[in-house]
Amino acid sequence: MSEADVISLDGKSKSKIALPDIFNAEVRADLIQRAVLAENSMKLQPQGHFLLAGMQTTARYYGRMHSYRSGRHMGIAIRPRQKLGGGSQGKVRIIPSSVKGKRAHPHLVEKILAEGINKKEYQKALASAVAATARSSSPMIISNEIESVSKTKDMLKIFSILKLSNDIKDSKDKVRIRKGLRRSSRIKHYKRTILLIVSKNDKAIKAARNMAGVDACTVSQITANLLAPGGVPGRTTVWSEHAVKEIEESIKRQSLK
Repeated sequence: MSEADVISLDGKSKSKIALPDIFNAEVRADLIQRAVLAENSMKLQPQGHFLLAGMQTTARYYGRMHSYRSGRHMGIAIRPRQKLGGGSQGKVRIIPSSVKGKRAHPHLVEKILAEGINKKEYQKALASAVAATARSSSPMIISNEIESVSKTKDMLKIFSILKLSNDIKDSKDKVRIRKGLRRSSRIKHYKRTILLIVSKNDKAIKAARNMAGVDACTVSQITANLLAPGGVPGRTTVWSEHAVKEIEESIKRQSLK
């Protein structure tokens, strides 16, 4: 069992901690990608259509053999047309190729959108993503004091001491602005850089999530998308001591529902 340094809030090595075997797991990029796709598919919402869409019209199809309102010998295509006054015909309706007609291939509410993944396969993908956070170097583990930090400015100082301020700056520089639903609204999407994992949902999560590109979660809330955004393993991750000790037991309880 390998060991890693535990860093104090002032950036100095405080002690040593035995790393769980999960940090030495094989990194399977294909499994991580599959787990991320499965997680994203769970967010999809089934879509349906209005059963009477395109049918609320006076239009009717009469066929070729009917002489009245059939369009026969009139030089026009025989299609379901609106019934106007005086026996005349209006515009084509109902059929998908017409204006305000039915949709050709409407969504089905019964369609299964979620992509399933086996429980053991998902757990192995999470273990692989955890191991990838320590592939370039040993995992960045900080003392449990970080879980008591309640202010964003204090958390920013800690990340600066850990030499992670460039990651936050990189996230701000690569911001993507998307137009919102309202005319003047703009939605900012920052590049996801740092992940903070603690043992309990407390002040540290609120302090960290206010920074651009930074995600924070408890050890029981980790997902493949948090550990490897977009299926790309090796995200910069900061662990608390308690989180490292609880990670193996937490993953054994994980399943994608």
